[in-house]
Amino acid sequence: MTFEEMWRELTPVGRAASGGYHRQPFTAAERECHAWFLAQCAARGLAVRTDGSGNVVAWWRPDGSAGPGVVTGSHLDSVRDGGAYDGPLGVVSALAAIDRLRERGFTPARPIGVAVFVEEEGSRFGTACLGSRLATGLLTPEAARELRDRDGVWLADAMAEHGLAPVASDLLDDVATFVELHVEQGRALVDRDAAIGVASGIWPHGRYRFDFAGVADHAGTTRMEDRRDPMLTASMTVLAANKQARLHGARATFGRIEVTPNGTNAVPSQVSAWLDARAESGDALETLVAAIAQQARDRAGRDGTECTVTPESVTPAVRFDPDLAGLLATGHADGDWPVLPTQAGHDAGVLALAGIPTAMLFVRNPTGVSHSPAEHAEMADCLAGVAALADTLERLAGP
Repeated sequence: MTFEEMWRELTPVGRAASGGYHRQPFTAAERECHAWFLAQCAARGLAVRTDGSGNVVAWWRPDGSAGPGVVTGSHLDSVRDGGAYDGPLGVVSALAAIDRLRERGFTPARPIGVAVFVEEEGSRFGTACLGSRLATGLLTPEAARELRDRDGVWLADAMAEHGLAPVASDLLDDVATFVELHVEQGRALVDRDAAIGVASGIWPHGRYRFDFAGVADHAGTTRMEDRRDPMLTASMTVLAANKQARLHGARATFGRIEVTPNGTNAVPSQVSAWLDARAESGDALETLVAAIAQQARDRAGRDGTECTVTPESVTPAVRFDPDLAGLLATGHADGDWPVLPTQAGHDAGVLALAGIPTAMLFVRNPTGVSHSPAEHAEMADCLAGVAALADTLERLAGP
């Protein structure tokens, strides 16, 4: 089955009327994608290993290939109303790359695996790269069991519906090198007129919950000067985050907010807002978040409200293996591929933090838009990505 045929099969799953995707982990759409992947592996005779959390590595082990292997792959879950390419492009490309290597008559000297990690986006349980964190031991099963989604469903209960549980894993013990192909989430390759790029590293990033507490009251009868309205504090904090991010050359986004009691004619008693913050270095990230939090607390003092800031997940800076990145980027007939940093988190970053030599390939995104129904990559660039990944796997798994 060709890349195009696989893509046509997978793209309808979880698609909403908006054109975006809702493939939250351990829901029907995400599990259908998972079943599709297993069927593709079976059709290729790949040996599938699954850990208790639902992460998968499917191995191509021809006669004579032994020892630790080269693994590629990505994830199949999405953000809410997300795009088609973030994650699935890397999975479908991995399967297509193996097909291409077989067509060439290539026999790997070491095994080649295709991985799919669960809950990469953190869109349901609030912890990005949850599956790969469990698989590498960077997140303990005990900590994972404390996670709930916004409807109050415990992670363990959601997993149990599918015969899974947050557990320690040895799934990655046979992984010597990991290469993740991903759609670019930006316009650097467009600006460089290049279809393929290589990642140098990932900015440190974190998710922080800001809880603003006030006093509920009547929207009509309560004088403005008598209010203790947490929405005012939250709104100022959103603006402060925008300003501080611009001043620091960083990124700060409040993309989710919950209001209690959430009534049109009521002054709220509490507002909870989630900050996504990213910066070029760990120190810069700490400085950014501290500046936003300080402005929030200062405003709370003026509004008669209270502000509490809780880090929910923080990922340090990742520097991908420079020798591996250099190997991937050079020696191509059409010239070297550009090497560039990314501000988005990935499972590859988690594996790198766990000490596995790791690299990333990016496929050009014509608009740079991601985490949106408008996310896109031209088919010609997707096929260039398959070829690039096949060449990379041949380099890494060859004699």
